[in-house]
Amino acid sequence: MKFVDEAFISVTAGKGGDGCLSFRREKYIPRGGPDGADGGDGGSVYLEASEGLNTLVDFRRKRLFRAGNGQSGGGKNLTGKKGNDQTVIVPVGTIVRDADTEETLGDLTKDGERLCVARGGFHGLGNTRFKSSVNRAPRQTTQGSNGEKRNLHLELKLLADVGLVGLPNAGKSTLIRAVSAARPKVADYPFTTTQPNLGVVSTGPGESFVLADVPGLIEGAADGAGLGTQFLKHLSRTHLLLHLVDLSPAADSDPLTSFRVIEQELKQSTQELSNRDRWLVFTKIDTMTAEESKTQIDDLLKKIAWQGPVFAISSQTHTNTDDLCQKVYEHLNAQ
Repeated sequence: MKFVDEAFISVTAGKGGDGCLSFRREKYIPRGGPDGADGGDGGSVYLEASEGLNTLVDFRRKRLFRAGNGQSGGGKNLTGKKGNDQTVIVPVGTIVRDADTEETLGDLTKDGERLCVARGGFHGLGNTRFKSSVNRAPRQTTQGSNGEKRNLHLELKLLADVGLVGLPNAGKSTLIRAVSAARPKVADYPFTTTQPNLGVVSTGPGESFVLADVPGLIEGAADGAGLGTQFLKHLSRTHLLLHLVDLSPAADSDPLTSFRVIEQELKQSTQELSNRDRWLVFTKIDTMTAEESKTQIDDLLKKIAWQGPVFAISSQTHTNTDDLCQKVYEHLNAQ
């Protein structure tokens, strides 16, 4: 299924039912008085988060959602039936905005969480409501009000504890395959990953975290180049970033250039993202000897003056991957 993380829909709540003008007319009961009842309220439109969905692709086919109108009131004090509510199912992690005003209406981050996005119209009043000691036969009624209408902008941001960042072919998809049950496509050419993938990493009984494999970034991504800001935003919910740098001799660029490109894009995206906890992970160390990889890593760390944690792994041979995952879990648990 194609990953879709943005959609525009229109929602219309139901109109309230009109009040009824009616008088009681029964044999042997003179001047029976008014018996017109109120109408029913219009139905409202709700969005409900579900873990059963992971994309907004369904909203490419269906964009209009309407709740039911309230029934008009009747004689004999029969109140009109309330209009049926409309519930629209969206993935967990959906941010809801008014497309016209850009106001944020809600952020659905839990399974089953509901948000009312269009309130149903209020019911009209029947003539019974206007009866008084000086107005025994009122002929006043009110009409039900219209329900709210909104154009909505839905934006899906993945809910993950840890995000993987790096240039294309840095080894992100291979790592998530090695440490979780996720099976993203892996190939030896750039941009193999074109949509985010989530994997649950287990480090022991009852110990796990969610890892997000975000498609590779390139220079200028923060300004929209390549996959651009489309996937940078998915990192905003993560607690930790693993910055992967390809150490293999066959890499498209040297490790120093690879590191600086990604660091620059993170700084240009948002201040919050640039200050996120970030660990440096050198990948594909199985392509060289231990001495060669250590020399190269030490040389790079001196040039960039890195202060955070550093790991050297091989996802193909599972070298140091378990240690990395355990340290990540301990870090998240401490937070």
